Amino acid sequence: MKTMRKFLLLFFSTLSSVAVYAQEEVGMADTMRSEGKIYVVVAILGLILFGLFGYLVVLDRKVTKLEKKLPEKK
Repeated sequence: MKTMRKFLLLFFSTLSSVAVYAQEEVGMADTMRSEGKIYVVVAILGLILFGLFGYLVVLDRKVTKLEKKLPEKK
């Protein structure tokens, strides 16, 4: 029972410190947002993620095609 209390205390104290850290202002983000550059960053990140997901889909199709060519092992 004591270990559970210690774990919960540690867990909630960690969450509270993360919440306080998240509320601090980030000057760089505000500057980029005011200059309109944040949209460029978001667009580039979107393109990178789109490319990665596209690559994974193509790779999955190739692996599936190769698996179908292999003879089944019994």
